[in-house]
Amino acid sequence: MFGANLTTFHPTVFILLGIPGLESYHTWLSIPFCLMYITAVLGNGALVFVILNEHTLHEPMYVFLSMLAGTDILLSTTTVPKALAIFWFHAGEIAFDACITQMFVIHVAFVAESGILLAMAFDRYVAICTPLRYTAILTPMAIGKMTLAIWGRSIGTIFPIIFLLKRLPYCRTNIIPHSYCEHIGVARLACTDITVNIWYGFSVPMASVVLDVALIGISYTLILQAVFRLPSQDARHKALNTCGSHIGVILLFFIPSFFTFLTHRFGKNVPHHIHILLANLYVLIPPMLNPIIYGAKTKQIRDSMDHMLSIYCGEILRKLTVSS
Repeated sequence: MFGANLTTFHPTVFILLGIPGLESYHTWLSIPFCLMYITAVLGNGALVFVILNEHTLHEPMYVFLSMLAGTDILLSTTTVPKALAIFWFHAGEIAFDACITQMFVIHVAFVAESGILLAMAFDRYVAICTPLRYTAILTPMAIGKMTLAIWGRSIGTIFPIIFLLKRLPYCRTNIIPHSYCEHIGVARLACTDITVNIWYGFSVPMASVVLDVALIGISYTLILQAVFRLPSQDARHKALNTCGSHIGVILLFFIPSFFTFLTHRFGKNVPHHIHILLANLYVLIPPMLNPIIYGAKTKQIRDSMDHMLSIYCGEILRKLTVSS
């Protein structure tokens, strides 16, 4: 840790402050944060477990959904436990390399989640617009290649940021006014020009996400055209209901992320603690609500969860009966 923070070198430790300006409310904020985190982990964990163990859900749509749930767990687990440690124990210290790792995982998960939502939109496009070719197009091999492309793009896009941060000399302070490490937040601690970091951090990840949004928009434009050409009202209703949960998750992911990103970059009049609070809610609310949306809107998942619960409850009752 560097004492007066005037020497040019990499600090061994950064200090995360949590939500500056709301320190007196940290204990109270920790309660909804903890409850939302537990809900997110349990809900997404249950989704992954059910999809892996229920053979009727081994279809492309549910494979992508399990990937989304796993990414949500990764995103929230990378950020929330450290925030709770700050709120409860004032444990704000984080090693330089751990800070870089946390930043890397957060940004990779964000870009990956955008790619997964695009893959899910493509799945719905094929299912509704070319249903007879669905199994021929979305083969296990194709799904595997899409998965590699999603994660390869995410890691490849964010990996250069590690070197962009490690090349910087840090001499201003080792205090980060945030609850987790974020690229530009760390770069601003450097005592040199960070123009490259700002432009790369803004343009490259955003270009990937904006491209995903454009392709998702095109997919759903074609889907809606196909749906409204269906002769049966029941068929139209079923098709729209199938897409409803996915559209809800897309809006839940992209609207808060774009709002948080744009207010952070351009909202000069927005108080800093509002920026930090929004950034924390962004990694909590979508992961918490995604399994609830899919559980409420998708009959197959509800039925599979009911089936598995009845099996496990029956097994527990049987063991209790035998032991007694």
